[in-house]
Amino acid sequence: MSMTTKPHFQAEQDDEVKQEGNKYIFRPRGLNIVWGNDERYWKLPKKKQSKDEPTEPAELIQVSWLEVTGSYTLSTAKKYEISFEVELAPDAFGWRDIQAFLMAKVGKKGKYTWTKVKVAAQDPKVGKFKIPDDNGQPMKIEVPSNAPDSTVYFGLYEVWSGKWKGGLKIHQASVKEVYAHKCMWAVLAPNF
Repeated sequence: MSMTTKPHFQAEQDDEVKQEGNKYIFRPRGLNIVWGNDERYWKLPKKKQSKDEPTEPAELIQVSWLEVTGSYTLSTAKKYEISFEVELAPDAFGWRDIQAFLMAKVGKKGKYTWTKVKVAAQDPKVGKFKIPDDNGQPMKIEVPSNAPDSTVYFGLYEVWSGKWKGGLKIHQASVKEVYAHKCMWAVLAPNF
């Protein structure tokens, strides 16, 4: 890291955030990563030369302050579910007995909503997995119809324990629109 380089990596949204149907996919270079420009702490994927190149993960070497965030302006009057696709390297360390958080808010002045997520609960042989996992509390956020700022800010955090941790690979984050499930009786017999 040169003296003129900032230590934190700032998201590049040009080709690093893409829409697939009702889902926005944030590749690693589309996320803000605290200490991401410092090679002692993170190994970031190289900028892709073409859209057809596979995306490499951002690899955490070691940090005591984990903060990986993203933001995107979304449609109002809709609900979204936020998740990260990650992997633990065989030599991952520091995740046992640590509680990480997935947090999100609507607008810069919005109030954060959060859910606890487990990173160490996975077997390293599993490969990629989603957090929060299917057994955990999903991270959902609603962008109200009257929101003056419909930008959703979200992130994966573990900044409170002060413990060093490493070996986490971040493959992507996603923000997916979720639809309300109607009761079949209400659809078939609305006057019932």
